[in-house]
Amino acid sequence: MKNSFLLLLLLTLSPILVSAQKYFTKSGRIDFSATAPSSPEKIEAVHKTVTCVLDAATGQLQFSLLIQGFTFERALMQEHFNENYMESGKFPKAEFKGAITNNTAVNYSKDGDYTVTVKGKLTLHGEAREVETTGKIAIKGGKISASANFSAVLSEYKIEVPALVSDKVSKTATIKVACSLEPLKS
Repeated sequence: MKNSFLLLLLLTLSPILVSAQKYFTKSGRIDFSATAPSSPEKIEAVHKTVTCVLDAATGQLQFSLLIQGFTFERALMQEHFNENYMESGKFPKAEFKGAITNNTAVNYSKDGDYTVTVKGKLTLHGEAREVETTGKIAIKGGKISASANFSAVLSEYKIEVPALVSDKVSKTATIKVACSLEPLKS
């Protein structure tokens, strides 16, 4: 009888415990730069509606965004980015699915800054590639901030840069990720 009560209690509490270990945002930020060193103008964009889910128990991490959500300083750049380079009508989304490989080094119940290694697949322009980078998890008052920087070689994702603008557009894009996550409420 005592064991049955404990089992029933665990089954009742397990959804609460599991949901408390997941964190979420719909307002993550990604900054993108593909400015060539010789370029007279900046090829930069920002996306402020990136979705991210982090499972603190397992370290599983997922990001998703609509390509058309990137905004540029100049509308013509944004149009070229969507139509000519990213073909956002054909490839509307980008996503990352991976994990924090050293997740046990993060104490999600204690305020602090933690250096993490993130590894997974980035799918961009219809191509999936393994990426690995170092990032930072900052915990303060039960809220999590996550940030990381990495590079993506455009040709690996079959993104072609025409010779006409090769002096302006870098062959490698620099990507900066920043998210403030809160506990996911079910």
